[in-house]
Amino acid sequence: MEQMERIMRMEQQLEVASRAVKGLAAALDDYDAAQEALQELEAYYGSEEWRQDFAADEAGHLPKEMKREVLSEDAVWNLLEERDRVELRINRKR
Repeated sequence: MEQMERIMRMEQQLEVASRAVKGLAAALDDYDAAQEALQELEAYYGSEEWRQDFAADEAGHLPKEMKREVLSEDAVWNLLEERDRVELRINRKR
């Protein structure tokens, strides 16, 4: 019975590990596809254009219904910080 239990346990482990690896591979594909967006956001954040856009928002020149989280001072910064933490985790595992 020990052999059958071991094989069944390893089958479960294979399923768990396979699901995780496939999920991570898909997430890394998404992350790779987002690199251009991340680079563009990083260049925009704190640039003169961003400052002008922020000032226009503060002055009430942008439509109230317009989504503008990118001007919040925290949204892009937090995203870039999270990106750095994720990359450290990825590199630490290699």
